Amino acid sequence: MSDTIFAEVPLVSMKDQDADPDGFAQAFGASFQRFGFAMVSDHGVPHDLIERAWKVTAEFFALPEEEKRRYHLAGGGGARGYTPYKTEIAKGAEHVDLKEFWHIGRPLPEGHRFADLMAANIWPDRPADFRDTFIELFEAFDRAGDRLLSAIARYLELAPDWFDPAVKDGNSVLRLLHYPPVPADAPEVRAGAHEDINLITLLLGAEESGLQLLDRSGEWLPVKPPEGAMVVNVGDMLQRLTNNVLPSTTHRVVNPPVERRGVPRYSMPFFLHPAPDFMIETLPGCMGADRPNLYPQPISAHDYLHERLVEIGLVKK
Repeated sequence: MSDTIFAEVPLVSMKDQDADPDGFAQAFGASFQRFGFAMVSDHGVPHDLIERAWKVTAEFFALPEEEKRRYHLAGGGGARGYTPYKTEIAKGAEHVDLKEFWHIGRPLPEGHRFADLMAANIWPDRPADFRDTFIELFEAFDRAGDRLLSAIARYLELAPDWFDPAVKDGNSVLRLLHYPPVPADAPEVRAGAHEDINLITLLLGAEESGLQLLDRSGEWLPVKPPEGAMVVNVGDMLQRLTNNVLPSTTHRVVNPPVERRGVPRYSMPFFLHPAPDFMIETLPGCMGADRPNLYPQPISAHDYLHERLVEIGLVKK
């Protein structure tokens, strides 16, 4: 295994996007096409907001188990609120993941056309600043995601604003993840090998080792960005939309070395989704005589998400 991924996956700065949007799009898109992953610095999410979010996240997960479980919505598919430890399982995995998490979705006004498809947020009584912190963080992730999708559109030779109507009122989810300390002999991994469901994922918290991607060479590569940078990866919806031009790469979170197994791990992925009624249909520019359409049947983002949540055990058939 490589000691570092930097020799493989480039680190790109979103500062370059303002000065040279096409150049940034080529660098970012090329990393996506080769690895399904990219490292992104200068992403615009304020450092003080991130630090506040880490503090509040740790405070919430330190609450008594009985109190946290008050916010678990049975039958809700984990869409909002708390999902207890050892609930989610990667497709095809033998062991459940060693994690607990909280989901925050897009706030919608009363009577919105997606109100029946996108659950309302629920908020814990404590920490006191939980709601305000994560509404602000959701909005910051949303802005960064829009900019990155604009770069992907340029890379695919689409209009820079092509994704704007697709993700307006999108069913995006901010996940607060806690991987508790694990026993030295634990057979499971913290998160089994999987691909993400959505368009792209923006991740904070990968500085703590454990995240790995499965390279096309068959080698597991560690993903450890510099302090403050994001890891961004392709989800299955974008892979399907681009006819596998941009691959949704398998990744996992492995148990730490024995000397680090007493240390908890926290991360905050933002799963950027399109609106529920967006039709995932292969882009014409991503198919041709030398690249036949692998996904001839379009599917709505809502139906695709439901299928995948059944596969990972968050929704029952």
